[in-house]
Amino acid sequence: MATPVIPATITVHLGSPNQPAENITVPFTEYIKNVASNEIYPTWPESAVRANIMAQISFALNRVYTEYYRSRGYDFDITNNTAIDQAFSRDGEVYDNISAIVDEIFNNYLVRVGNVEPLYAQFCDGYTTSCNGLSQWGSVNLANQGLSPLEILRYYYGDDIAVVYNAPISDNTQSYPGVALRRGSFGDDVVTIKRELNRISQNYPAIPKIRYTNGVYDLETENAVKKFQEIFNLTPDGIVGKATWYKIKQIYASVKMLSELTGEGLTISEVARRYTRELSMGSQGLDVEALQYYLAFIGYFYPELPPIPITGFFGEMTRDAVFSFQSAYGFPVTGVVDANLFNKIEQVYRVIVSELPANYQSAIGEPYPGKFLVEGDRGESVRVIQGYLNKIGQTIPEIPAIQVDGIFGAGTKAAVIALQQYLGIEQTGAIGPVEWAEIISLGNNL
Repeated sequence: MATPVIPATITVHLGSPNQPAENITVPFTEYIKNVASNEIYPTWPESAVRANIMAQISFALNRVYTEYYRSRGYDFDITNNTAIDQAFSRDGEVYDNISAIVDEIFNNYLVRVGNVEPLYAQFCDGYTTSCNGLSQWGSVNLANQGLSPLEILRYYYGDDIAVVYNAPISDNTQSYPGVALRRGSFGDDVVTIKRELNRISQNYPAIPKIRYTNGVYDLETENAVKKFQEIFNLTPDGIVGKATWYKIKQIYASVKMLSELTGEGLTISEVARRYTRELSMGSQGLDVEALQYYLAFIGYFYPELPPIPITGFFGEMTRDAVFSFQSAYGFPVTGVVDANLFNKIEQVYRVIVSELPANYQSAIGEPYPGKFLVEGDRGESVRVIQGYLNKIGQTIPEIPAIQVDGIFGAGTKAAVIALQQYLGIEQTGAIGPVEWAEIISLGNNL
């Protein structure tokens, strides 16, 4: 049985199956928002709202996945007849809190353990009607007793209910990476978001252009995300979480046909590489730089990891270090770094840093903070790097003197760019693992 995917759209028959009526095709998320706003009250406890929406998503997906109507010769996926399907009204009002929840969980659905088919999650109001499924008003009582959404769903559908999270979308939309992107994040997902926001800004000029579409999530990116969120009624926090991720994908797809990708300056090979979460032989870029830094640092404390240079290219030396880490920590020895392995490597690095004695820390130099430092950042890591930049600037006059105040402002960015020019590396104005290692090393040598 094929794994279910979330349909980009769903076709609703505005009447009973055999009744002549109009069919209307709407985005799947808009359908669920409409149904939820018709079926439940926005003032209900959030656990009840989430449980009901999850049931509604699963019910609709079951109709689509099993082709319940289309296999019977109909040209629609579901009806709005509440006796057999879910309430849907053309141009119906959608409540803000319901809309936000749907944006967050629209590609999560229910299954029975061991099955892939979305659960046929029957429900009824539990007041005027009853059924062998979720009671909507009963879910409110359970939520008021402190039950979580999953506990409510298992109360009605059984303990063998599980949730499939972040299911893929049928139009090949890149799945949410599982970790929110924010200022200081780095990698190919950041490159993708920057490019898509710049393309969207052609149609929505209030969104500021991002000058450098490299892999660093900088202040410009944060400001562009905030403006995007304001325009599309999302919380303007500048963080690309799940709801913002998929909204960017949705709007990007609506303003630009996917067949135009090469016109955006991306080759087919680049597209294929960017839409992967794995690093292996031949990979290159910021993700590889960070991986190499972490492994090299861990190698100080675990001699079984061979020393490796930070080059940004995944070659044989990096592969051998990955082999050693996988063997030491019980992973399959593949030489391939997926998201789970990368997270484990980063976790080991952070544990080592947190346990360093003060006198040992001074011997190896300041440890990399684990995120790119960019304009707008504040804190001790910024203060440390400012001090080192000033120290280096006493010998390398191209690097301007800056105030050591722990605030990554325009002056600090200019000094970083000057150092990058001096080193002959990409001038991002951000401090990643390569810049960090160079700055600390240069400063300590001086």
